[in-house]
Amino acid sequence: MKKWGWGLLALVTPLLLIGGCKGFWNLPSSSSTGTTTATSGDFYVLNVETKQVAGYYVNAGTLTALPGSPYTVPATPLAITVSPNNSFLYISTADGIYVYTIASNGELALGNSSGPITSDQAISMQVSANGNWLVEVASGAPYVYAVPINSSTGVVTSKTEEYAVLPVSTVQQVVLSPDNTYAFVAMGAGGTATIPFTTGNTNPFGSVGNIALKNSAGAAISVAVDPSNRLFYVGETAATSGSNTGGLRAFNFTDLTEISGSPFGTQGLAPYSILPISSGDYVYVVNRQVSGSNTGVIAGFSIASSNSTYTLTALGSTFTVGTNPVALAEDSEDTFVFAVDYSGSPDLKGYTFDTTNAGYLDAVVSSSTGTDPVQASAIAATH
Repeated sequence: MKKWGWGLLALVTPLLLIGGCKGFWNLPSSSSTGTTTATSGDFYVLNVETKQVAGYYVNAGTLTALPGSPYTVPATPLAITVSPNNSFLYISTADGIYVYTIASNGELALGNSSGPITSDQAISMQVSANGNWLVEVASGAPYVYAVPINSSTGVVTSKTEEYAVLPVSTVQQVVLSPDNTYAFVAMGAGGTATIPFTTGNTNPFGSVGNIALKNSAGAAISVAVDPSNRLFYVGETAATSGSNTGGLRAFNFTDLTEISGSPFGTQGLAPYSILPISSGDYVYVVNRQVSGSNTGVIAGFSIASSNSTYTLTALGSTFTVGTNPVALAEDSEDTFVFAVDYSGSPDLKGYTFDTTNAGYLDAVVSSSTGTDPVQASAIAATH
């Protein structure tokens, strides 16, 4: 099973009845762009327009809805994350953050007596590895918050919600390192905040540091950490030269120094989501736009090391997505990479890893996640 994953954001049209190991239900309209017999772990897509979360897995190559999917969200959804123990799904909304329990078959049930666990309107969030903190940022607020939660029940404990003050309010995304020692916040024009994080402290946040933008005209819009705490990444606009100026910056995790060759061109303008896969061999970046088009692209990089010196090399091809893609996720079986498109159609694309060209992505699943427009904004997978 996967050890680490992230995820930066439906009314399902009945098409045919699918049987699988998880039961029988209606499948959304979908198509395959390749062939596969692979099976994935469970994952969940937020649909803003329909105020729903749609749950799926791939069953022997066929996209299959989880029991009860789609699930209605109490208010307009903003962000989503799965707890490391796969017991809880948190959905941030305009009314606050709700917790759902995840059954063994992937089905969701609204918890906490159907009320929000906090009134915070998080636009990005993640649960710490020990399950005791829900770390989040809210739009227009110069803070990163740590909400104390019970790892067994998923709800807020009696402890006080803690926070660290950020230098700007243009927050975009937050991520925790897998070893729970750092929180990183992409802060748009404010660069990237680096914050020591200690789960056992009353306030887990240390002093806030800052990594300045590569180009003052750009913005830090995404962050991610390598599964083995080797590297951490920042996606910035206006970071490279040429017509597509989006860049992936890579830093040594141990001392936060930028590696040679960084930033690396991502072949697009807006690197919205960064996905270091669990094997540690590759990192993928989805760009929301490409110069002259609103269709995005996925760029991939192989990762090599020699004496703890890391090198990134762009793959020889990029990979197509839909209109305005915004998020990537890897499934728990380490078999699929999924992308969601805010301006669908399709809203969802699934890729397997090519067996001939190492690191290349083969598109094998293409589907709506409801009756468009659904505005698919985020995706989270079980670990």
